[in-house]
Amino acid sequence: MPVAMELSRIIISEVTSEQVIWLKEIDGERTFPILIGIFEATSIDRRVKNYEAPRPLTHDLLVGAVEQLGGEFQDVIISSLKDHTYFAVLRVRQEGELLEIDARPSDAIAVAVTCSPHLPIFVSEEVLRDVAGE
Repeated sequence: MPVAMELSRIIISEVTSEQVIWLKEIDGERTFPILIGIFEATSIDRRVKNYEAPRPLTHDLLVGAVEQLGGEFQDVIISSLKDHTYFAVLRVRQEGELLEIDARPSDAIAVAVTCSPHLPIFVSEEVLRDVAGE
């Protein structure tokens, strides 16, 4: 059963190429970091701070396109960790069917905070155990 998580911290560094987002368990104490790129970190940070760009940015475009095509974003699931790489899916409901779209966690979380209201973020127990070294 996936665990409900929330974005708890964004660390943007101007001196390294790796940025960090931290997810925290909503009904618990578990946390873990995900290294992401500067563009995704900036997109997430802008949305969290309610900054409105004058024109649609990449994640705005994706959300707008899915909605215009009749889809409704449901949630994000960080589903696995393989060779130090996280895998995620964006789940979209369209015409009664649930579609799972493969995504990098950074992009999935950027979409989650672009949607209004923000999408729920879930992480599989397997990923949480792997991160904890269990």
